[in-house]
Formats: sequence, C-alpha cells, structure tokens
Amino acid sequence: MSEPEKTDVLLVGAGIMSATLSTLLRLVEPDWSMTLVERLDGAAAESSDAWNNAGTGHSALCELNYTPARPDGTIDISKAVNVNEQFQVSRQFWAYAVENGVLPDVRSFLNPIPHVSFVQGADNVDYLRRRYEALVSNPLFASMEFIDDRDEFTRRLPLMAAGRDFSEPVGLNWTQDGTDVDFGALSRQLIGFGAKQGMSTLFGHEVSDLKQNSDGTWRVQVVNRRTDRKRTFHAKFVFVGAGGGALPLLQKAGIKEAKGFGGFPVGGQWLRSGNSALTAGHQAKVYGLPPLGAPPMSVPHLDTRVINRRSWLLFGPFAGWSPKFLKQGKVTDLPFSVRPDNLVSMLGVGMTEMGLLKYLIGQLLLSESARVDTLREFVPSARDSDWELDIAGQRVQVIRKAKGKGGVLEFGTTVLSASDGSIAGLLGASPGASTAVPAMLDVMQRCFGDRYEGWQSKLTEMVPSLGTPLSGEPALFEEVWSWGTKVLKLDKPASGVPDVPGDVSVAGTGHSATSATA
Repeated sequence: MSEPEKTDVLLVGAGIMSATLSTLLRLVEPDWSMTLVERLDGAAAESSDAWNNAGTGHSALCELNYTPARPDGTIDISKAVNVNEQFQVSRQFWAYAVENGVLPDVRSFLNPIPHVSFVQGADNVDYLRRRYEALVSNPLFASMEFIDDRDEFTRRLPLMAAGRDFSEPVGLNWTQDGTDVDFGALSRQLIGFGAKQGMSTLFGHEVSDLKQNSDGTWRVQVVNRRTDRKRTFHAKFVFVGAGGGALPLLQKAGIKEAKGFGGFPVGGQWLRSGNSALTAGHQAKVYGLPPLGAPPMSVPHLDTRVINRRSWLLFGPFAGWSPKFLKQGKVTDLPFSVRPDNLVSMLGVGMTEMGLLKYLIGQLLLSESARVDTLREFVPSARDSDWELDIAGQRVQVIRKAKGKGGVLEFGTTVLSASDGSIAGLLGASPGASTAVPAMLDVMQRCFGDRYEGWQSKLTEMVPSLGTPLSGEPALFEEVWSWGTKVLKLDKPASGVPDVPGDVSVAGTGHSATSATA
C-alpha cells in the first residue's frame, strides 16, 4: 500500500448530491484539492440516472401529499411552500451555472413540462378546488389553474381523455411552468466541470474503511474494484453522497449522529412507452392521489420524460423489493445494516408501518396485466402491447428513533453531519435531487461555519434570493423567475417532444394568477 494521499475534500458517490457540493465548494474555494470516489464505472449510474427516478423538478405544484386537508376542510400548504422554496434555490443556481459556463448544455438536462394534479369523484374535485384556492394567492403558485370542464380536460390531456367515461367528475390543478429534469445528465456536467478544475475522479473504486485521525481528519481506505489495489487518503472533510450506500458508511465512520438510524430499501418499477402517437397525446406530469392507506411514495403519476432528447411516457411507480440498498448493491446490505444501536428502531417500524408492508406485498403480487389495469385509471384506452416494465432505482427510506414507538419511517431528505463538521452525509428520498442545492448549502453551513460567512457574497451571486423566502417577496420572485426562465430556456419548447395536438402551449412563461375554469 502506498503512502497516504492528502486531499482537502473527499466525496463518496458520483450522484447529484456530490456533484452539486463539489461544484459549490469549487466556486467558493478554487484552490482546495478534491477527490471523488465512485464504486461504479460512470457518474450518476445509480439513483441519479434518468431511468432510476421520476425526473420531476419537485416544487409541490402537482404532488398532493404536500397539501393535506385539515380536519376542518382547510388545506395546509406549509410543506408545499417549503418544497417550492427549495426548488427555487436549485433553479437559481442552475441558471447561474449556465450563465457562467459550469453547465454548457442546459437542454440536455432541463425541459419545460406542465405539472398537473388529477382527481376523480365529486369529493376529490372539491378538495382540488380548495387546494387551488389555498395555493393560488401565493406568488410561487400564482400561475396554477383549476379545471373541471370536460372539454378543457380533453384539449389539454387528449391521451387521458380518449375512451374516458366522464359521468364521474374530474378535476385538474394545472401549472404550465413545471419541469422535467434529467439528474443524471446534470450530475455528469457538474462533475465534468469539477474534473476540468482539477478534481481527481476515481471511478471503479470503493471506500472500504474510514476512521477519524487524532487531528480530526479522516483516514479513508479506497479499493480499486478491478485490480484490488488499495489507496489511503487523509481528508480534512468527507461527504458521503452514496445514495443507499450512505448509511452503512456513516455507520462505519462511527459518528454518534448516525446512531439509531436504520434504513428500509424499496425498489421502483415503471411502465414505459416510447410510442410517438402516445407521447404526442400526453405532454405533462400528471400526479394522482395515493391509494387509501398507502405511503406517499406510492402516488401514481403519468409523466412525460425527455431523456437523450427523446420523449417517453412513464407510469408508476410500482414497488419492488430487494434487501439491496443500491440497484447494483448486495443482498447482505439490509441485514448487515442492523446494529445494536438501531435494532429497536428497525423492529419498531415493523410494528408501526403495517400499511407499508401491506402495500409492498400487494405490489409484489401484481401481474403485468394488473399494472396496465392501474394505468387505465389514467389512460382508459391503454393497450398492453404499447408498454413495457422498466426497473428503476433503489430508495432507502430512513428509519429514525421515535420515543414510545421504537422507530418511524421518514419519507423526506435527511442531512447528517458530525458535531465537528469533518464529515457529513445525506439520507432519504423524495424530493431528494430537486433539493440538492439547498441541501448542500445546508451541509456547507453546518460543516464550514467558520468560512460560511466569508462565502456569503459569492453564494448570493449564485443564488440571489439566498436566505429570503420568495413567497413573501413577490417582486424579487418575479425578478429571479424571469431571469431563470430565460437563461434556462424554459420559455422555449421542450427538446424532443412531438407537436402537441390542438393548440396547447408546451412552454410556460407566464406567472400571473388565473381564474378557475368554469
């Protein structure tokens, strides 16, 4: 084994989180040495890959789980506003990165696609109307429309209208200025920028061990998976952005902040179609309501995706199950993650999350024809032959200790960091990648508290609204929104998307309040 190599920053995993953090740190500290370690042979090959996630720019425009109804019937929009605020931060940073040559090809990862909420039944339509009324007065949601007219539904969503029995009321919350994001393409551009700026990239290498030295730095052992050659790094700061592989590494590091945490892996599956006649008839991300008693991750949605400048339709997700924490992981991942400090949490979840277990069992029993039957709630005319089953990525749902319950599942994104700021990692899933920029800014503030104040000027250049909730500053919101829309080419039609039937626009630019459709 060679002598230890020194690096200021060592990043584990070449997905969207490490890619974002490495770029932010490079822009504020151009002289720092950085090393990126990835166990696979390419960047963004796990959860960040376009086929392994929904590609939704999560901003709470269409996701109904962010706007629950209170017992009195009013709509709680607090979580929706928070998720949207986070996405605005990511959107601003991407615009800065495009303007400054960090991201040379914006259309390869970002396209304008309407975000739509869809419900059936009089009670659900009433809920959607109340949701619209609660959201539309907020500047972040001012362009949302409420639609319950059959003809307008048919004009905007011809594929979903074909063969539909409209005797049951239908409702839509429609926001024209949603996005489809290829987080894999975005990650590869960010990592490419880092490599050009001197970041060392070790693909096909795996972290086998990490221990803290007496001086607070970290001794990280890395193994070449092809040759078995071992290398040792001494790093001042370590970030574990390894997706499902983050929890085992944080456990191995022995930081007290990771104690008690567990993880439960859930796989994803999609029905996929590249039939141009279908993609021309549906150009939106349409989210429905989750089945009764099902977890938030089970919300069905029919999505336009733009991948490699070609338009696709995805429907799902359907759950699969494997003990692997990564799509290309090991069957021992789950059992080896159980430790004395999280045993109670893991067992507790088994008792408190019976709904999840029931949902997973039901999903695993679905036949291919049964999956298409589920699709027909969205596309009544769907034919089995037009759709194929595609396996998505693995998500490790966070299990956290909970007083009196043993453990509970968390469905958000959790940042863990050591008290001395020398190591941090990210756990969790949706809204995940969409909040990469605010999540990594959080890491920077937690772990580099002595430097963060000095970075403020540069960070505000990258994210003009940094620290200012845009929902309370409509003029500032309009300014950064208009700037971002132009720079990110979101006022232009999506790449690779066929002509829309009728006269429906594909690019949303307006951000003014609209009236509900009668």
